[in-house]
Amino acid sequence: MSVSLYYHARRETPLTEAERAEVERITRAHLESFPYADEESLYLYTGGGGEPDQVLAGSTKLPKRPGRLLPVIAHVLDSLTELRRAVPRAAWSVHIDGEDVPWDEDEGYALPGMRDEDLIAELGGP
Repeated sequence: MSVSLYYHARRETPLTEAERAEVERITRAHLESFPYADEESLYLYTGGGGEPDQVLAGSTKLPKRPGRLLPVIAHVLDSLTELRRAVPRAAWSVHIDGEDVPWDEDEGYALPGMRDEDLIAELGGP
């Protein structure tokens, strides 16, 4: 059974050209810096996910290998933080199989322990 991170942003107005360019820049930078070529990364659906007011939507299947889980979550959540800040006035939803990922204005999206090097090492990570 797989676990996934799901995300979408809703807003009455579509993305502007400048916002669209920034989303593309953030997505490209994320993909270029993603640490694992054999794991799923940030994935945005084309057309915003099909809902009329949905300007961005996507998902990431999380790794089954425990040592990769936290680094992948941190990398994707960092990118989602950048995306949220690049698309103002949108209502965002980010969750892992139904559990909301909290938003903090200063830190962005984060989960407890996702940057804990000792925990990552204990799980068999880098």
